[in-house]
Amino acid sequence: MGSLKKKTNFKKIAKEVIDLEIKALQKLKKALNKNFDKAVNAIVNCQSKIILCGVGKSGIIASKISATLSSIGTPSFSLSANDCSHGNMGSITRKDVLILISYSGSSLELKNIINYANRNKVLLIGITSKKNSDLYKNSDINLITPEVKEAGLDMIPTSSTITQLSIGDALAISTLKKKRINNLDFKKFHPSGSLGEKLKTVEDLMLTKEKIPFIDENSLMTKALKIMTEKKLGTLIVRNSKRYTTGIITDGQIRRFSSKSINLNSLKVKDVMTKNPIKIEKNILATKALAIMNEKKITSLCVYEKKKKFFTIGILHIHNILNKKIY
Repeated sequence: MGSLKKKTNFKKIAKEVIDLEIKALQKLKKALNKNFDKAVNAIVNCQSKIILCGVGKSGIIASKISATLSSIGTPSFSLSANDCSHGNMGSITRKDVLILISYSGSSLELKNIINYANRNKVLLIGITSKKNSDLYKNSDINLITPEVKEAGLDMIPTSSTITQLSIGDALAISTLKKKRINNLDFKKFHPSGSLGEKLKTVEDLMLTKEKIPFIDENSLMTKALKIMTEKKLGTLIVRNSKRYTTGIITDGQIRRFSSKSINLNSLKVKDVMTKNPIKIEKNILATKALAIMNEKKITSLCVYEKKKKFFTIGILHIHNILNKKIY
């Protein structure tokens, strides 16, 4: 009988690939220098567009970095190196920042772009691994990625592209920090999809105007019960004569009073309400509002704007959040 074929250990191969890429990233981390700061400042101070370009797999990485920059409000797009030699270099202006990505730095397709950038005084950031390359010698700012061992025949772009992608992410996040982009800013560029849902704020979900179940604190509970039935929220927001929020009433409180055989009809709202209800600012993420509700074991929050904590502009019920599948 012939010997059985040896079974390939794919898990072992996967770990070897990942190990190589981890080593590449460790080398990249050590290679960072002051030029990285210069590159970030160039991107932040750009008055026009950030244009990225690469050849082959580096071109794909360029597209991803460009998309990430655009997602944080930095206008950016990627160009095909081949197309640049056939008219697309007209997309690049003197006010732009051009980022060229190439492991060797000497691809034939890049030479025309490098010459165009130098001739037209376009600020050029080069991301390459070769200091003797055309890209390194002709860039205004050089970001060196380490020479690494590729996985698979030591030829297939793997370790090298992971370092290119990583330094691109580092540039993008540094730009975000420098520009002080916050959740609200980020939300503007991601209105849809699961990310858009996660970025919804209290203001996006709260009930406003006539939908808010307001009641005056000196009103009788008979009126309060009528409004609670009409609004169908199981909650009332209590205000004083100055329209400041002074308390909250929930159907749970009413049940507790009823269980004690207390005649609610003879009471005023202020005699039943919980004083100083928990409030939240309208720009807080809905996920944080849900966390507060869970922690405090409540189902509604009074919503205010800026520093006007005692003036309720909305009410957020837990169902408003859960109906959007925000957990």
